[in-house]
Amino acid sequence: MEGIPALLLVVVVLAVAFDYINGFHDTANAIATSVATRALHPLHAVGMAAAFNFIGAFAGTAVAKTIGSGLVEEAATTQGVIIAALTGAIVWNLFTWRLGLPSSSSHALLGGLFGATLIAAGTRGFKVEGIVGKVIVPMLTSPLLGFAIGFALMLSLYWLFRRAPRRPASAGFRRLQVLSAGYMAFSHGSNDAQKTMGIITLALFSAGVIDEVAVPIWVVVVAATALSAGTAVGGWRIMRTMGHRVAKLEPVHGFAAETTAATIIFGAAHFGMPVSTTHVISSAIIGVGSARGPRGVRWGVARDILVAWILTIPASGTVAALVWLALNVVGAG
Repeated sequence: MEGIPALLLVVVVLAVAFDYINGFHDTANAIATSVATRALHPLHAVGMAAAFNFIGAFAGTAVAKTIGSGLVEEAATTQGVIIAALTGAIVWNLFTWRLGLPSSSSHALLGGLFGATLIAAGTRGFKVEGIVGKVIVPMLTSPLLGFAIGFALMLSLYWLFRRAPRRPASAGFRRLQVLSAGYMAFSHGSNDAQKTMGIITLALFSAGVIDEVAVPIWVVVVAATALSAGTAVGGWRIMRTMGHRVAKLEPVHGFAAETTAATIIFGAAHFGMPVSTTHVISSAIIGVGSARGPRGVRWGVARDILVAWILTIPASGTVAALVWLALNVVGAG
């Protein structure tokens, strides 16, 4: 019992580090399209994204409750398991950031949690119904919705403004992109900050600090601050991929992609689904780019992103499992 406070402190520090890395890893999700279309100056875009990420973190705790009590058995979740899960997620995030690949921070955390739980407690440590309903189904459907809605919205905008003069229409959508970028950043905060809230709350419950899996207000503030601080740094490597390499974007495309993705992400947060903001905005960009025709998307880049998506959960899970084994060798798991 004497080691629990120290391990709990390690969990909180790692969770804040993950949240900070999540912020700069996912800055591109909120503002890459606005920067690419020159709707916003990069520094202004980063500042706005950081502010709206912070505000969005206070939109609810449904996702945090899913992470904290809906996916793995609390009795099987030790401080060592949580440390291993966070380490797996951080390692994968830093690796993909170095490569400039927009992988999912959310799925990295989930993969780490699943990998550490599997090696520590076996399959009995999983809440299968929660994993299927809150993770697998949204993981498969949210990118499809992002692509389909983005494609349909882009075609609708083409039709509605088919007779509008190009330059005034572009200027109008460039102004609208300021709003859609803010909406995207808000929705990102509403979903992603809660994942860190959930993992800290799970650790507090596991350590006996709290009696139920309910998110303390100080955890909300810490998660919101860390995410927005990371966002303020700006993930420029991934921003170049999202803004320029996937598809050639104009203001109307950026507006359509951001509005589509933000609506899906915010809706998922309301229902406690920890979806990947990266997957949704990437698929929305591909959807609006496809409205131009097959050549509207650089499919080689899209393929690289897809490979990173597929590898995220098993890769972060494997790292987490190895970390858990290492912790047990030294008696900390």
